[in-house]
Order: sequence, then C-alpha cells, then structure tokens
Amino acid sequence: MLENNPDVMNALAEKLGLSDKLSFYDVYALDDPELLAHIPRPAYALLVIIPMTPIWKKERDAENEALGDPTTYYDGGSAAGAKKEPVIWFEQIIIDACGSYGLLHCAINGQTPKFILPGSTLEKLRNAAIPLARAERAQMLHDSEEFEEAHRAVAALGDTPEPTIGGSEHKGQHFIAYVKANGRLWELEGCREGPLDRGALGEDDDVLSPRALDLGLKRVMNLTAGTDQERLNFSCLALAPKAT
Repeated sequence: MLENNPDVMNALAEKLGLSDKLSFYDVYALDDPELLAHIPRPAYALLVIIPMTPIWKKERDAENEALGDPTTYYDGGSAAGAKKEPVIWFEQIIIDACGSYGLLHCAINGQTPKFILPGSTLEKLRNAAIPLARAERAQMLHDSEEFEEAHRAVAALGDTPEPTIGGSEHKGQHFIAYVKANGRLWELEGCREGPLDRGALGEDDDVLSPRALDLGLKRVMNLTAGTDQERLNFSCLALAPKAT
C-alpha cells in the first residue's frame, strides 16, 4: 500500500519509466492561487486518495447500478478498438496496489504518454493493454513482474506506518486519478465499472482548472457538504511539468 506523497509517486514514476520532465506536486488548496503557484501548468493529472463516506458510497452504488453490466459498459480494447478508446483503464485485481493503479492511470492517458521513455515498463504495459479486453488486460497487469517489482521498491517510502496483514488501518481510502483526454475529464479508479466521463473541458482547462475541479474532486467533496462528514481528510497530488 503506497502513501500519496510526491517522493513516493515520483520514485515509482521513475522506476516505471516516466520522464523526469514531469513531477508530482502536493496540492495544498483547490481555490487559493498562491497555494497553487508552485505547480507548473498545465497539470496533466490529479492523483487523489479520499475516504469512502456513506453518502459517497450510496452515490457510487447508484451510479454503478445505472451503468449496468460492467462488460457491456466497458470492455477495453476488444469493444472500443485501439484507436477509438478515449482512455486506457485497468480493473484492479491486485490487492493493496491502489496507488500504483492510480499512478498508472495518470501516466498512460491524456497528454502524459508523450513523456513515457522508450523501452520502459510503462511503454510495454500501455502497448500491451491497448488491444486487450477488460479481463485480459487486468490479468496482464497482475502478471507483470516489472510492475510488481516497481511497487514493492517504493512501498516502504513515506511516513505512513505499514498496515498489518488483515488490519483495518487504511480501509475505506480510495485512490482516484483524474485526467484530461480528448477534451473530457475522466475519472479512473480500478474498483469502479470502468472509466467515467465527468464532462467536457475547455481548450485552456487543465485538471486544476475550476471547471475540472468542479466536475471531479469537488463533486465528491460536495456530497458531504452540510453533513457531519463535511470535513474530509484527503490527499491530492498534481502531475505537471518539472519546475525549472
């Protein structure tokens, strides 16, 4: 289980083969320009870990039910075709690897693939995933020794104590990736039914733009507004050009 901080995610990105021209940054606030000024723009992806509140779970369950049969809603490359699939999404079947799935979703979608190093694990995983159906794609990632080795190499980094086997210290925390692809904001989480299109973005909007935040992270936060669960302890990183 990974900690959502820049040191951990930058280390994992490096091991998987993302160029050092990009970097993860802490997002200290969503509305204060001064507290966002340290992040070069455009921001290509957000990686968020947020607790599962009862009201969010209810909303997710209703949304999942409305989507219907998961393989009908989304079946990867076999259904969409390599050139038509707007984003590449992995169903999570590896336990306690939510952070690595989130980073992978950030790194292989939208504008970020142009920063993937040739011959890297990321390039191999992305190319292998494109033509595969949902189940085969999930199994391919599950069987990737390079992906597992990269995850294990950074799992001990960070300040959060390692959870005990079968423990409940970090249960209910969900990693979500938000990326801009084909002019849309996509929500990518391996334990959903597929990638979720959250709406259109303008040409000048990045994932930290007010519209993208309203469609994505703030939408989740607003579910608890005015309730006793209003104060959410969450962590948000932005993937953006490396500061020079």
